[in-house]
Amino acid sequence: MSDTASRPTGPAALLASPTVFLMTLAFINWLGFASWSALLNNFAKEAAGFSGADIGILQSVREIPGFLAFTAIILFWFMREQMLAYVSLVTLGIGVAVTGYHPTLGGLMLTTTIMSIGFHYYETAQQSLQLQLLPKKEAPRLLGRIAGASATAQLLAFGSIAVVWRVFQPGYIVVFLVAGGLVVVLALLAWLVFPRFEGTVPQNKGFVLRKRYWLYYALTFMSGARRQIFMAFGGFLLVERFGYDVSATAMLLLATYGINTFMGPALGHLVGRVGERVTIQLENVSLVVVFVGYALASHGHFAGWGVFVAGALFIVDGVFFTLTLAQRTYFQKIADPADIAPTSAVAFTINHIAAVFLPVTFGLIWLRDPAIVFYIGSGVAIVSLGLAFLVPRHPAPGAETVMSPALPAAAE
Repeated sequence: MSDTASRPTGPAALLASPTVFLMTLAFINWLGFASWSALLNNFAKEAAGFSGADIGILQSVREIPGFLAFTAIILFWFMREQMLAYVSLVTLGIGVAVTGYHPTLGGLMLTTTIMSIGFHYYETAQQSLQLQLLPKKEAPRLLGRIAGASATAQLLAFGSIAVVWRVFQPGYIVVFLVAGGLVVVLALLAWLVFPRFEGTVPQNKGFVLRKRYWLYYALTFMSGARRQIFMAFGGFLLVERFGYDVSATAMLLLATYGINTFMGPALGHLVGRVGERVTIQLENVSLVVVFVGYALASHGHFAGWGVFVAGALFIVDGVFFTLTLAQRTYFQKIADPADIAPTSAVAFTINHIAAVFLPVTFGLIWLRDPAIVFYIGSGVAIVSLGLAFLVPRHPAPGAETVMSPALPAAAE
């Protein structure tokens, strides 16, 4: 029998595709997390009576599992990344489902921790799977497609919540419960229908920290710091300063991920075309603009247009966040293939070092002046922009930075 005749076709071919598998799991993950995110700020403000300090505490608690993501290396000793991804998605769904039953600071800390364990361990597993299963030359394009699938899930979540909330006004308990239950069901279905996927190189089973990966670690740390400022306080500014309700917040997120459904693949192509160096620079320039704009909006510098400017900046940040995939493809190009799984876990912890203390600290700064929070965020983005200039145009082992001794002429 010929090779062509033995290849699966139709639905079987889709299920055998690593890209389809990764897109499906990304869809499930972001369906759950987006549903939680769309409701959180309003639920915290209206049902639990949160202040800026409270939301900072909650966001710090949410990031503790991300900080502990390096412990996934221990789980990899007896659990494949694919199985960890399934278990993590079920945990995420359970955390989302029970959130509406606990409208207190203590209750939200508990349910957020459950949700966050699932989300962060899934992200650790999926990053490892992506870099192992996707070919280097095609990785930016395929990661863009996966980002598009994630955006589609968020589009569905935010759109459904916006419509259901406006038409039926079902209450927080029902929406959290339905969204979380759907994630659990879809995760179990994915476990049943997809085959086992394996990378081409067995992964190292210990903790991996290599000196030559230092720039990747630094970019990852700064990315985590600036992202947490946006996640913890960008949406909260819209609710507290400009009075966005559940429907308005969901509609804003709906616009963001409606754009990303198409822009995700396009931005993946962009990374493949211009390279990681230019992409990381572009992302950080956009963040400087966003943070300064937020600071000015919080002080009312845009007069009656502030509510629209803040919403537009929220969308811009959400779209350009897709460009962080360039950091992953940069690492894929410089890494020993056997280091991908353990380094993905370690890098996820590095990404969340600032996230553990930053939201609660900045929550106190917020009480004094929200603009200070966003000006600091712009400073973080400027430092990250400086690091981006150290990325070679053609990263490779031995050519990890522009200062690498073995840097080929083409990478300068």
